[in-house]
Amino acid sequence: MQIEMKVSGLTIDPITNTPIVILKDFQEKKAIPIWIGIFEASAIATELEKIKFSRPMTHDLLRDMLTVLEAMVTRVEIHDVRNNTFYANIVVTRDNQDYTVDSRPSDAIALALRANAPIFVHDTVIEKARNIDFDPNASDVDELKQEKMKEFLENLSNDDFGKYKM
Repeated sequence: MQIEMKVSGLTIDPITNTPIVILKDFQEKKAIPIWIGIFEASAIATELEKIKFSRPMTHDLLRDMLTVLEAMVTRVEIHDVRNNTFYANIVVTRDNQDYTVDSRPSDAIALALRANAPIFVHDTVIEKARNIDFDPNASDVDELKQEKMKEFLENLSNDDFGKYKM
């Protein structure tokens, strides 16, 4: 089963200083954190803030190309997580035909925001995300840090997202 989710905000992992995009369901009962790169976080943040550039950035260019080709992003599906890596598909429709394109979740999310397309997460991904090992080779001291990180993520409130809150 798939659950529609929205970008709740962006935050920074306090241990690694890596950006995290937080997806929440519309009832705000389920959430998943996805660690992403700084450039992808920037692409998501600029769209959340509705910042426009004089020339199209990569995700804007992709959206514009799809428009010219009379295709549209129908939805994004985050369908798996393996070895702490999330997997996504972008579903594009043209002439009543669906095309599925493999994507990193961060790029899929950035494009979905620009195309006003829904983001779906498979319920198995939500369940697996609860049990992500931040570092499977961690020592006992590192495991304590990982537990603190899990606690940090579980206790995030909307106020923690600053200007990127939605």
